[in-house]
Amino acid sequence: MKIVEITYRFEARDTPARPRPTDSNAARHRLDEGNQAFAALLEGLVDEHGIARRIVAVDSCDLGLSPSGRRAPTQRPFAAVLGCSDARVPVEFIFNEGPNDLFVVRVAGNGLGTDVLASLKYATEHLGGSLKLVVVLGHSGCGAISAAVDVFLDPAKYLPLATKHSLRNILDRLLIVVHASATKLSEIFGPAVTQRPGYRAALIEIAIVTNAALTAYTVQQELGTSEASDLRAVYGVYLIATRQIWAPRGGAEWIGLADPPRDLAAFVDFGNTVAQSDRIGALLKAE
Repeated sequence: MKIVEITYRFEARDTPARPRPTDSNAARHRLDEGNQAFAALLEGLVDEHGIARRIVAVDSCDLGLSPSGRRAPTQRPFAAVLGCSDARVPVEFIFNEGPNDLFVVRVAGNGLGTDVLASLKYATEHLGGSLKLVVVLGHSGCGAISAAVDVFLDPAKYLPLATKHSLRNILDRLLIVVHASATKLSEIFGPAVTQRPGYRAALIEIAIVTNAALTAYTVQQELGTSEASDLRAVYGVYLIATRQIWAPRGGAEWIGLADPPRDLAAFVDFGNTVAQSDRIGALLKAE
């Protein structure tokens, strides 16, 4: 029998279990390393009786166990994460983090609605002493974006949503990204791309990563994050099958979080890169 053990361990001491990152680069590096550790956890389980173990060090003060007695811990996350509501994407788990490490906002399709933006603004304005990074995290097979793609491919499916205002709010934002992604696929592969067997799957995945990158760019603009302030936004897509973070960028290495494109020209290059990636190409060819 295969066994997986994930242990949160703390010790009664005054020093932090793990020092907080001191800048945005260190914060991103810690999250990337944490995800790599999580992704590798199950890779060695080839034996039917294998055991995989992982220990996450937790500061006892973050559990309200301060040496001076019981008291509520001070909120001190080093990163804010805007993720999807999907239950298959446990944010703290996939980044190898524990309590009080991440300020997590989750909403279907990781969209940047008014409430979500207000939550992120709260984090940047009130937790600035510890907060170094804002992460927009999409994930493969996103249900909200899949629904938007299905409506785009068959507009008649939008009619049942006419009286469902809350659902339409989510889909309407995502349809813009889906339309842009479909246009990019047609530009790269020609209009006949819609006839390929894996077109729907490819359109879903290119829309997922485009949505994450565009949202990170918008967060950067809305919150005024910049290199000068040492608080910046990054993006990534959690691949559920491999448990890794995927983020297209310049160069050959696409594993780990990445900065979003900086301007229109960069977004054009980004779209071309994603559409011509091995991942999207494989999906287009899939039966």
